[in-house]
Amino acid sequence: MKKIGGYLAVVGIALIVLPYLGLTIRFLGWIDELGTLPAWAIKIGLVVVGAVLFFMGKPEVEETELELPKEDTAE
Repeated sequence: MKKIGGYLAVVGIALIVLPYLGLTIRFLGWIDELGTLPAWAIKIGLVVVGAVLFFMGKPEVEETELELPKEDTAE
């Protein structure tokens, strides 16, 4: 869930920042056509839900190699 939450938060932040740079995400451009208040509610909602999922998610387990103890073969 951490990964999905991170993606949602990044998309929400991008939707907030990009219009100030004169850019938009074409796929999500319909959000701005809903009006000012609903568009801001959706953008802030994406950031909040993404942050909650990110911080509530379990940490991803990294795979590590198991080292077996070396046997002494001294005779």
